Amino acid sequence: MTQTVYIVDDEPSIRRLLSAALEEEGYGTQAFSEGKALLAALRHTLPDLIILDWMMPEPDGLEVCRRLREDPATRPVPVLMLTARGQEDDRVTGLNMGADDYLSKPFSVRELTARVKALIRRGEYMSGRGERLRAGGLAMDLSSRQASLDGKPVELTAKEFDLLAVLLRHTGQVLTREQLLDAVWGMNYGGEARTVDVHIRFLRQKLEGGENLARYIHTLRGVGYRLSPPEDGRP
Repeated sequence: MTQTVYIVDDEPSIRRLLSAALEEEGYGTQAFSEGKALLAALRHTLPDLIILDWMMPEPDGLEVCRRLREDPATRPVPVLMLTARGQEDDRVTGLNMGADDYLSKPFSVRELTARVKALIRRGEYMSGRGERLRAGGLAMDLSSRQASLDGKPVELTAKEFDLLAVLLRHTGQVLTREQLLDAVWGMNYGGEARTVDVHIRFLRQKLEGGENLARYIHTLRGVGYRLSPPEDGRP
């Protein structure tokens, strides 16, 4: 089955360039000149990946990305953000809004196609194809991207879900911040390792004020994190 990439950019030349390059790699493509058209199309069919330009007329790429991450139906779809803004603060803003990767214009088409392939592979891995993970009272269904703790559903962002899934897949193992960055954000992520610390803190805050998950995710100062369920299910 052909994998599909949706391309959203208000520049016709960029849309043509990306469509040609990706179709040459065997992907199906559909191009949109604005975010509204993309959002309308997503109500009917979900692609395997979205390439999204930041600097578009309203809604801009950041707003579109925010809407994608708020909707459970589109939350799992990987997003590669394109922009002429190349400062680190801009990259962090785009990634924190929910983008999975970030590429500054002008860009290499070879690099873009390599990132597309990596994001789609990672998306397939994180989807789990029906896989369910469990440790103690913590459970995750990777296909539906639902998490629960002690039978109660937990609402997570896309990155929080992926981070928790990686930890849960490696229950009992110590994972460094660099390993977690590579697994969740990708090797091309240009941010800092403290991004992992911030997302771990968010995870703990969302689950019963941090009391329950603190029993599961253990910090090894100066090294990284390990997920291990409490032996008796109690603090």
